Amino acid sequence: MIIKNVKFVKSAVKPHHYPEHDLPEIAFAGRSNVGKSSLINSLIQRKNMVKTSSQPGCTQLVNFFLINEILSFVDLPGYGYAKVSKKIRAQWQPMVEQYLSFRKNLLGLILLIDIRRDPKKEEFDLMDWLEAHEMPYLVILTKSDKLSKTKQNKRLLSICSQLKRDENEVILFSTRTKKGRDTILDEIDNLIEWHDE
Repeated sequence: MIIKNVKFVKSAVKPHHYPEHDLPEIAFAGRSNVGKSSLINSLIQRKNMVKTSSQPGCTQLVNFFLINEILSFVDLPGYGYAKVSKKIRAQWQPMVEQYLSFRKNLLGLILLIDIRRDPKKEEFDLMDWLEAHEMPYLVILTKSDKLSKTKQNKRLLSICSQLKRDENEVILFSTRTKKGRDTILDEIDNLIEWHDE
């Protein structure tokens, strides 16, 4: 996939705020500060289209982006620890669950995990939900450039073992080196083609 144009559409909280289009959507989910916004910016080759922050909890809404006029990327709020009030944190889970449950044009989800951290209950719960609803998903290990190649491979094997996934079903990604970027775009293309068949 070659991304030629990108447009921010809107932010939403509840289903009636979502854009009224029937374009296929790819959602991005992950723990706060996992590098979700940075990954989307890398895919669309825009530096600051998706707001990034070193502070966890930057994304607090469901954000919709129009890609090439034919597809939508959806940036979901980060889950887990974030320096925000308990009230805001408590709103995030229902916001994400509502989107995943009610959005008919959702094609699949990209789940981001920091390569330096083991997956926790939230990741396993989300994967269980996706599998129960037969929703395709792709696992990306972010921040791979923070580790040496030897450590990357060790962490890849460890996380794959915990997730019960084959190594070729998980993609190593780095915002800095662009490692994995083309593979992720190819997988998104494959998902769209599979859906259109």
